[in-house]
Amino acid sequence: MAMIEVRQSAGGDPLKFAVVVRDDAGETRHVVTMAPATYQELTAGAHSPVKCIEAAFRFLLDREAKEQILGRFDMGVIPHYYPDFQRRFPDYLSQA
Repeated sequence: MAMIEVRQSAGGDPLKFAVVVRDDAGETRHVVTMAPATYQELTAGAHSPVKCIEAAFRFLLDREAKEQILGRFDMGVIPHYYPDFQRRFPDYLSQA
């Protein structure tokens, strides 16, 4: 099982995060941005932005290998690749 390490590297608009995903095969590094409006839409402020990013990576890792996750992306692109993201995301967030 992959270990996901999320560190918020900048506040403001957009929020910026450095993410490292590690497993037995090695690690990948990612830079993720998220507009405050997206954060509010996904969590209603009930979870920290870091937990939101962590949950999004768990969602992605259930669908693709860590090496297939883009090295740099904005949270807003996930629903373009996975239309069920917003419907399924609360389940991942509740596991945070």
